Order: sequence, then structure tokens, then C-alpha cells
Amino acid sequence: GKEEGGTNMALHEINFTVQAEGQTESFPREWSHTGVVGSGDMELLMKSKHLNDAVEVKVVTPVTGFDEIWKRVLEKFVNDNKLGDVLLEINDNNSTPFIVAMRLKQALIEAKEGIR
Repeated sequence: GKEEGGTNMALHEINFTVQAEGQTESFPREWSHTGVVGSGDMELLMKSKHLNDAVEVKVVTPVTGFDEIWKRVLEKFVNDNKLGDVLLEINDNNSTPFIVAMRLKQALIEAKEGIR
């Protein structure tokens, strides 16, 4: 018989575009921020990309049913930080939206320090 459980770990992909309201802040073209931020619960990739001030988001997660929460968390992040022209890729490993928001803030602080 077929084994139930861990053999069929399908990853769920969420793609959407966010446009911050008002003036956005973009990173220098050559800038990109890659890597695991803080811990093993998620990997975050931020890249400068010409998107007419928008932010393109791709989330890959084993968890389904939280698309709306992901969108809300990321829209808030983009708006709070006035992000624009950025490609955000998140490889999630069962982290919670709260952790995600925290990691995003960390990555942005590191990113901005790296630019100066």
C-alpha cells in the first residue's frame, strides 16, 4: 500500500504584486539581499527590480489556507516601509505571519545598512 504522510510534501506557491501608497523608496539597481535571516524558519530574498514602483511577491510554503494572511502581512510591510521596485521571495518553513513580519523588518534593516 501507499504510505501516508511525509512522502508527498507539496509546496504551495503564492504570487501577487503590491503597490505602496504614496512615495516609494527603491534600492540601488545592483543591490540584492539574499539568505536566511535570523533562523531556519524562513529564507528571504530581496532583489532590486524595475517594477514601476510595485513590489512583486512570491511565497513558497508547505502551509495552505493562509494566502490572505500572507497578503495582508506583506502589504502592510510594503506600505509601512514604502517599498518599491523590489522582488521579494520567501521560502517559508512553517513560520507564523508574526515571525515573517519580524524577519522582513530585520532583513530591511540589514539591507539599508548595507547600502550606506
